[in-house]
This record gives sequence, C-alpha cells and structure tokens, in this order.
Amino acid sequence: MSFWSSVYWFAFLAGAVSTLLDTPIFIWLARKLNFMDVPQSNHKGHGKSTPLLGGAAIFSGWFVCIFGAVALALGGDLSGLSDEIAGHLPGIEASLPQLGFLVLGAFLAVVLGLIDDKYALSAGCKFGGQFLIALIAVAWGGVRVNIFFSNSILIWAVSIFWIMLLMNSINFFDNMDGLAVGTVTIAMGFFTIIAALNGQIFIALLSAVTCGAGLGFWFYNTTPAVIFMGDSGSHFLGYAAAVVAAKVTWFGIDFSLSRFPILMPLFILALPLFDTGMVVLIRTLHGKPFWIGDHNHISHRFVRMGLSRRHAVLLVHLMALCIGLGILPVFWGDFRTAAILVTQAFLFLLIISIMQFAISDRRDTRERSQEETKEDKK
Repeated sequence: MSFWSSVYWFAFLAGAVSTLLDTPIFIWLARKLNFMDVPQSNHKGHGKSTPLLGGAAIFSGWFVCIFGAVALALGGDLSGLSDEIAGHLPGIEASLPQLGFLVLGAFLAVVLGLIDDKYALSAGCKFGGQFLIALIAVAWGGVRVNIFFSNSILIWAVSIFWIMLLMNSINFFDNMDGLAVGTVTIAMGFFTIIAALNGQIFIALLSAVTCGAGLGFWFYNTTPAVIFMGDSGSHFLGYAAAVVAAKVTWFGIDFSLSRFPILMPLFILALPLFDTGMVVLIRTLHGKPFWIGDHNHISHRFVRMGLSRRHAVLLVHLMALCIGLGILPVFWGDFRTAAILVTQAFLFLLIISIMQFAISDRRDTRERSQEETKEDKK
C-alpha cells in the first residue's frame, strides 16, 4: 500500500470513529432538548418519536477530523514524518481560505436544516437559505462547474444550481432508515477513488473523511434507526457531495482517451438525482406541489412490490454500487469502452424509470377502481 493510500484510509477511519463516538452524545442531547421527530403526517413510516440531531452528529465528527488535520499540518512538525506531506504544506496554507468558507457553508447547511427540522420552514425560506449557502461556496469556496462553459455568469449560475440541486435531492431521498446516508457514503467512496487516481490529495482526503463520517452515522441510522439525520443531515451531505463532485477534475488527456468522464458525477449520484426528477415529474403531473413529501420515491415503490423496508434500502444501495462500479472504468477507458459503459448506465436508469411509472400507473388504476366501486355502492 502506498503512502497516500494509507493516509486516505486513515482519514476514512478517523471520520468513521469520530461519528461513531459522538452520535450517542447527540442522541442523549436530542432527548434532553426534546429535539425529536414526532410522526404526524401519513407519509412518514416510523411509529415513535426519534432523536433528530443526526445531522449535527455527522457534521461534528466531520469537523473534528478537518480541524484536527489542519491543526496538525500547520502546528505540528511533519517534516520528519514524510517529505511528501512536508512538500504539500505550502499548498495547505494557500487552500485554507477556501477550505474555511467551504466549512462555513457546511455549518450553515446544518443550521438551516436544524431550523427547518424544528420549525418547518416554508419552501421559499428554505430555498433562500440554500441559495446563500451555495453562493458562499461558489463566491469564496472556489466551487465551479465549468466543464461546459466559459461565461463566468453562467458558470456561477450552474454551480449554485448544482449545490442547491444536490441539497434538495438528498433531502428528498432521505425517506427510509439509512437510505440517503448510505447512498451518499457509497458516492463519497467513489469520489475518493477518482480524486486519488487524479492526484487530488486534498479532495481525496475531504471525500474520504466525509465517507467515513457517513459510515459511522449509518451504523445508528439503519433499520430500526435510533436517530434520524433530518434536514440538517441531508443538507450537509447534499452540500458535501455537490462540493466534492464539483472539485474533482473529471477529464485529463493523460489518463482518459474520451471526454465521457465528465458525466461520472451524474452517474455516481444518479439514484438521488434521478429519483428527485421522477418524483417532481409525478407530483407535477398529479397537480401537487413538488416539495410536499409522499410515497412516490423509488424506495417506496420497491416496498409496494413486496419488499420490506430494509430490503428496499439494501436494493437501492446495491444499485448505487452497480452503477458506480460500472461507470468507474470510464475514467481510464478508451472511447469505445466508455461509450458502452455510459450506454449501459443509461439503460439501467431506463429500467428503473419503467418500473417506477409502471408501479405508479398500476396504483392509480387500483385507486380509481376502488373509488368507482365506492361510488357504485352509493
């Protein structure tokens, strides 16, 4: 194992251990402060009050690792440990302002989610807060989605939209125990691999820590969950996924013979993005506000197919792994290999969409039939 591979594994384990240790504290704190998720609406699947400070637990474990790494790099004598680390110290110092703003954005994402968890913000207030957070990341955090554009205004607009899209997608996707955090953890694992192959050490470390923090919380959030991450957790994980995906360099002539790698973040995050698109479309077709929760998510459809909630979540995670592993060779493959793998990923999503609409149509037909039967009885 190479030196940097060991460092990435250490970062991953540090994130996992930190969150494993601090989550019980936030479970206790949530009960103490009565910061609980009380099931009140019919689209929620849990039947008892559950602590709702999971987002704060994930962020705290993540922040401790980031702060510790920066403090060690700047305050410790690492010159004797490794010439490779010592050689990157100037880069660390130069990147600190951007990192500070990115951490600030992550903190504000958690705060916005906590306020929403407690007081149920209106959609307008929530989107406004998300816009300000995304603006901080783009204006001062150096987040840019610019692979297709050269116009600076368009780059800023797309970058802000990308961050807001991921924050809301993960928020929508958080509808069953362990579903969203597991999916983002898997995605962060793939981002770590690609950033490491790219030689993007800082981004690989950031995604490795986030992957570990997600895994540590996943332990408490699987069925039956003893703590929910709430909007604070989904906002944080969506923000982190958007930032890392935008920061990774997806194309380089030295390692890729095609430009297909620029599509990889869309496929690595395909399930939450695709599910959001389908849910918004279905709600719009039914004349319902797209931000109001329901049971039209892919996980709910798997349950209606006869799977248990635990198995539905497991199936989604396996699908995320299949798409990620299937698309990973695109990073270094030639044009023909990349074209075949991208087509395969598109077909996989097409299969999912057919399943979604088929189940939706069957449910609508059954509901209309039941309503007609009631009318006939009258």
